[in-house]
Amino acid sequence: MVHIYLSNTLSHKKELFEPIDANNIRMYACGPTVYDRPHLGNARSAVAYDILYRLLKAVYAKVTYVRNITDVDDKIINTCKQTGDHFLRLTKEITQFYHEDMAALNCLSPDFEPRATQHIENMIFMIKTLIAKGFAYEAEGHVLFAVKQYQDYGLLSNRSIDEVISGARVEIAPYKADPRDFVLWKPSPSDEHEFGFDSPWGRGRPGWHIECSAMTKAILGEYFDIHGGGADLTFPHHENELAQSVCSSESNQFVKYWVHNGFLMVNGEKMSKSLNNFFTVRDMLNKGIDGAAIRLIYLGTHYKKPLDFSEKAIEDAKKTLNKFREFLHSLEISIDESFVAPELLELLADDMNTVSVIAKMHELIAHYKKTKSIDSAKSFIYASNLLGINLSAQEDVIPDDIMNLAKARTDAKLKKDWVRADQLREQLESLGYKVEDRKTEFFVKKI
Repeated sequence: MVHIYLSNTLSHKKELFEPIDANNIRMYACGPTVYDRPHLGNARSAVAYDILYRLLKAVYAKVTYVRNITDVDDKIINTCKQTGDHFLRLTKEITQFYHEDMAALNCLSPDFEPRATQHIENMIFMIKTLIAKGFAYEAEGHVLFAVKQYQDYGLLSNRSIDEVISGARVEIAPYKADPRDFVLWKPSPSDEHEFGFDSPWGRGRPGWHIECSAMTKAILGEYFDIHGGGADLTFPHHENELAQSVCSSESNQFVKYWVHNGFLMVNGEKMSKSLNNFFTVRDMLNKGIDGAAIRLIYLGTHYKKPLDFSEKAIEDAKKTLNKFREFLHSLEISIDESFVAPELLELLADDMNTVSVIAKMHELIAHYKKTKSIDSAKSFIYASNLLGINLSAQEDVIPDDIMNLAKARTDAKLKKDWVRADQLREQLESLGYKVEDRKTEFFVKKI
C-alpha cells in the first residue's frame, strides 16, 4: 500500500498519514465566503484540496470530503448594503458562480457542502456548551470565548501571547475580559435584523470561527483526519476554531492533521485591488485562458510554497497544456481505467508533490517517443487523471476579438447609446456568441 505523507501545521513537520479510521477518511476544507466571484487565491486553495481528495481516493476505498459555504458574514452584509441586493439572492448567485468556476478548473464536487445558515442551531448549541463548561461568557449582547481558559491557545500558529494580541484581527472592545478573546455570537444592529437569527442572547449572528466548528462536528464528528485551508487562515481563524472545538468536545480532540497551502502573488506582488492586479477566475477564463492551463499554474508550484501567477507562468502553462494534449491525441490506445502507476502515485503521496508528477509526465512523453512503450503512454494518462488535468478536449475559449466586441457593447450601454449596443449584440450573435448581463459584469457564451 502507498504511504501518504503530509506537512502537518500542528506539529510543524511532515508526517506519515495514519488515518483515524481507514474505512472512512474524513477531510474538511474551508470554502468560499459568497459575496463575490472566487479570486485566484480562492482557486489555489480549492485546487490544492482537490488534489488531496483525488490522492486519498486513489489510496483508500472511502473518503468523505466536506467543503463549506459561508453565507452569513460581514462582507456579505456590506455588499448587500452597497448594492441593495437581498442576501439570499446574492449568496445563491455567487455560490452558483463558484461552482461554475471550480468546474472550469476540473475540481471534483465535495461529498458534502454545508451552508452556515443551515447550521445556526448547531452553533447555538456549541456556544451554550462552551458557556456551561466555563470557556465562554456573555457581555453586552455578545458571547466571547475566554482564551485564557485554554492553555494550548497559539499552538497551531506557533504564536506567543504578545504575538496573538498584536496579530488579532478582532477589535479590542471594552466588554472583553481579555483582548485575545474572540466573538462566538454578536448582536445584530437594528438595520441588520434581516441578516440575524434568534438566539438565547438576542437577535444576532454567529462569529466566523464557530461556523466551521459546528459544521465539521455535525458532519464529520468531534475528531477527524484532515483540515485544510489557506495559510492566511492559520491565525486567527483556525487557531480559534481549534480552541473552541476542543473545549466544547467530550474527547478534547478535533483534527489530527492540519494542512495549509501557500500564498498567491500576481506578477511578483501581493494581489490587491489597489494595485490593480486583483483577478477572479472568471477574469482569466474571459481572457481566453483555458481552465486546464490555470490548474497547471497551480500544480507547477508545491502547494505549500508561495505562487506567482505571472504572464510567464500563464505562457508556460499554455505550452505545457498544448504539449500534453498533442501527445494524448497522437496516441492510438484505448484508455484503461484499471491501470495504476505506483511510481506516480508515490510521487504525489509525498506531501502532494505535483511538481514531480508533472516532471515525470514530460519524461514519459520522451520515453514513449523513443521506445513506443505502451506502459509509458498509460502512465502518462494515469498521471493526467490523478492530477485532474483535462486533456480530453479543448475547452471553449472566447477569442479576444469577441471579448472586445462584448466590452464595446457594455461601454455603449453605460453611455446609454442603445442603438450601438443593439448593433453590437446582433453582430455578436451573427458570429455565434451570446452576451449575458449580470449586475455589474457580463459573460460571453457560444450559442
